[in-house]
Amino acid sequence: MNTDEALRVIFHSHGSPSVLEYQSSTVNPLCPGEVRIRNQAIGVNFIDTYFRSGLYPPPALPSGLGTEGAGTVIECAEDVTHFRVGDRVAYVQSSLGAYATQLCVDQTRLVHLPDDVSFTTAAGGLLKGLTTICLFNKVSQPKSGDTVLFHAAAGGVGLLACQYAKRKGIRLIGVVSTEAKAQLARSAGAWATILADEDIAHQARQLTGAQGAKFVYDSVGRSTWQASLDSTAPCGHLISFGNSSGPVENVALAQLARAGSLTVSRPILFDYISDSAVLRSLAEEFFQCLREGMKVRVGTTFALSEAERAHALLESRNTTGSIVLIP
Repeated sequence: MNTDEALRVIFHSHGSPSVLEYQSSTVNPLCPGEVRIRNQAIGVNFIDTYFRSGLYPPPALPSGLGTEGAGTVIECAEDVTHFRVGDRVAYVQSSLGAYATQLCVDQTRLVHLPDDVSFTTAAGGLLKGLTTICLFNKVSQPKSGDTVLFHAAAGGVGLLACQYAKRKGIRLIGVVSTEAKAQLARSAGAWATILADEDIAHQARQLTGAQGAKFVYDSVGRSTWQASLDSTAPCGHLISFGNSSGPVENVALAQLARAGSLTVSRPILFDYISDSAVLRSLAEEFFQCLREGMKVRVGTTFALSEAERAHALLESRNTTGSIVLIP
């Protein structure tokens, strides 16, 4: 087993999607506590582009890429107690390297994948589902009747957020780039939509009786920061959880005071699921949401060898739903 070859995507330097290379690699021996997984589907997430571009530095170069996938256990270290060969599993926080046919993951970072959830659904939805649940329950706690603003509402996280908000009686205003995406967000449960090239804050205040949204969720970053501030109701909470347009910089506390005594958070999902029991509990909550009708929209699938195309599509912002790689 340990001398078998696997296939993986790596990069030797930071840059555009063209730096991604598809190559064979030797399978490493298992470390204590690890499980070897044959990936059946691999999630592509915006954080992957941050590592590739250098916005987030990887531990070393060359580096693998990706932290989310789903597959079947093919080998376990001797001290593994929670999993066995043949188990269906999913993960969202492996070490960089999920873009591969095989991967070793610590058992504390794995969840059992129920038979009624497909590998593709898990790879395309688990990280985004956990993000949604944490945004609405851990980072902030909007209640039934509250109005929230959610950027990129037709993306992978956004479409799940639209559905989740509707289930909870929360009025979600989705910001999207096109009318087609607006229709998609509304069909998923958005209460209203705003086009990104409109005056977002003006539209948000018109929809909320001039008050603004009590909670604003912004995964776009630099280009929408001011609009998000201006859209947040007095004493409201702005949650910045992504940087698709670049990182937010030079935030002044006085600016938050002038905007209406706002609270701002910059959460990272992995801090909320660092405990394995919490991870598995939240994953089960997400799987139950799927059983009750929540849908993961997988917009596009690519072969693992086409990771460069997947990244180019993701960064074009012409996607709806999730992108999944198939080994």
